[in-house]
Order: sequence, then C-alpha cells, then structure tokens
Amino acid sequence: MILHIVKLCVGADSVEDLAEWQIGQIKRAKTERRKITAPVCGTRMWPKRADEVLAGGSLYWVIKGVVVVRQRIIAIDDVTDDHGQRCGLYLDAHLQRTVPQPRRAFQGWRYLDPKDAPADLSEAHGGADLPEHLRRQLVELGAW
Repeated sequence: MILHIVKLCVGADSVEDLAEWQIGQIKRAKTERRKITAPVCGTRMWPKRADEVLAGGSLYWVIKGVVVVRQRIIAIDDVTDDHGQRCGLYLDAHLQRTVPQPRRAFQGWRYLDPKDAPADLSEAHGGADLPEHLRRQLVELGAW
C-alpha cells in the first residue's frame, strides 16, 4: 500500500519560493559531493511506516494554509542540518502542482491516505493556467 506525507512548508510563500530554496539545496549538495544530491526535507520524527511511504508516496506541501504541490519521496535517511541529526525525506526535484486543498496548521507531519490526497493539477481539472495567487484566492473564497 502507498502512503503519503503532508507537511507545512515553513518559510515559503509560494511554490516558486520552495523551488528556489530547493535549487540552492541541490547546488550545495553537489558542491559538498554528498551521496544524495536531491532536495531534502529534514524532520524530527522518522516515519514508522517508511516502507509504505517509499512504495510510491509523495510529500504534499502546505503553503500558506493550502496544499498546492507535491514531490515524490525517493529516499529516507539520516540528515544533519541546522537542527542537528534528523530524519531526511529526500525528494524528487519535480514539483507537481495539485488541486488546492485547504489544511489547518499542525506541527510536524502527518500521514496522508491516497484517497484523501488532492489530485494533480492538470488541464483536465482546469485552473492549471491560473497564477497561484488567483488559485489561492478562489480557495479562500470557497469557490474551488
């Protein structure tokens, strides 16, 4: 069974902010010749259901109260960052926008069942050509 993770994207105001931050991560990882040069999300808690997450799961990012993008989780390993030794969720570099889904604030991360995950944003769902701020406003108004 596949299992996803949902996490708040602290410090980013948009998908573009997240992409910029991750590009910097990739550059640093290559410069430091790390064994994994993919973007990584450090977190305090290790998923107890890691096998299910690694079976095709994604990290769904909540930006400003709305799930708007996901990245496939490609590895889970130790990472050392500004907070010390932690669990690292290594991510595919591709940011896949999703149909906006409001989400209240929470700490850490949560498992996300595939049936509850927002669909990928595509032409079929409409709105793929809208700027992110307009999609966000539609969600806030309850129109999406």
